Amino acid sequence: RLVIRAAYNSGKVDTVTINDPFIDLNYMVYMFQYDPTHGKFHGTVKAENGKLVINGNPITIFQEPDPSKIKWGDAGAEYVMESTGVFTTMEKAGAHLQWGAKRVIISAPSADPPMFMMGVNHEKYDTSLKIISNPRGSPEHHPCLYWAAKAVRKVIPELNWKLTGMAFRVPTANVSVVDLTYHLEKPAKYDDIKKVVKQASEGPLKGILGHTEHQVVSSDFNSDTHSSTFNAGAGTTLNNHFVKLISWYDNEFGCSNRVVDLMAHMASKE
Repeated sequence: RLVIRAAYNSGKVDTVTINDPFIDLNYMVYMFQYDPTHGKFHGTVKAENGKLVINGNPITIFQEPDPSKIKWGDAGAEYVMESTGVFTTMEKAGAHLQWGAKRVIISAPSADPPMFMMGVNHEKYDTSLKIISNPRGSPEHHPCLYWAAKAVRKVIPELNWKLTGMAFRVPTANVSVVDLTYHLEKPAKYDDIKKVVKQASEGPLKGILGHTEHQVVSSDFNSDTHSSTFNAGAGTTLNNHFVKLISWYDNEFGCSNRVVDLMAHMASKE
């Protein structure tokens, strides 16, 4: 639902079909229109002639549990986002390609597909790849090795054996924070680090990386479209080699926007 919201908000990709074997069309209207965390959709949603119509655009609805039987091509779909969390391998996700889909993006942690993240390694994508991974969300429910740390090591191999992390579920509806502590080989002042991050947020990572000098709390970033927002006033240094950075992100909506951005980037390479 949030990826479709992001698509309509950005206008970068068109939603032409949805497959959901479990939800009735009329209930889809309700579920898309209202979200307890992100609020009401600011547009029109209705069911008409067996289709979901959003802002006047009809969307074909399939209710097929077997991805090998979904006729994506008949509905004009070229890119499929596999978000069930079930078909997360190359073999299983490949079933979507049997009826006309060109490419599949798996939006869950997966073992074998190559992983791409906007602003990190998206430029390495090439059109020979039919199935890729762009994992999102924060599935942990207790202290454990954070899957995002594993993902970072996968998309930035240079950080293998140099990075790890923990994740904790806390009683908030949404929004996560990264507390990154690292040791620098070369010394750097915190003010210089802040300047570099701000420049990136206004330049090559604009729209992906945010920057704030304000005293903020987690709820300030609910429905924020950035992948992460650097909280410049919250970081600190022990010395010029030992630094702590704080960055906030909406673990649902930020990731959903990056899926849309990645689809648009892939389409630009066709």
